[in-house]
Amino acid sequence: MSVAFRRESDEEHLEPRFELPLPAGPNLVTPRGQALIAERIAALEAEQNGAEEGRREEIARELRYWNTRRITAIPAPPAPDDEVAFGSRVRFRLNGAEREIAIVGDDEADPAAGLVAFSAPLARAMMGAGEGELVDFNGRANAIEILAVSPI
Repeated sequence: MSVAFRRESDEEHLEPRFELPLPAGPNLVTPRGQALIAERIAALEAEQNGAEEGRREEIARELRYWNTRRITAIPAPPAPDDEVAFGSRVRFRLNGAEREIAIVGDDEADPAAGLVAFSAPLARAMMGAGEGELVDFNGRANAIEILAVSPI
């Protein structure tokens, strides 16, 4: 039979579904980050029961990601009071504008809400600095002035 007359299944035209990519490096979490992971898993498991077949596959994929994140989670030690570290709240000046961020894990990060992942360039540039210090950032010397540091 000619290939021209063969019916192809709809499945042949679907994009392959890859696993959700895991961020590189350690999976450091704050207590809030650990709770968010547990909440996400519980919500997905609750949704899975009544979902349609296609959505159940998506949920299973997401559950594999979140279960891996829960298993590999490393609770970070408390942040020091006087030095920028994972779990710190930092008030700083950059380009004349004063901002405040909290340095958190990859899954907890929400830059619009002031939650920046410890792996982000901004957080990495400030790590280890103390109040009053100037740090280099984005190829500029003394681009960031650390104004205040406290644990989350």
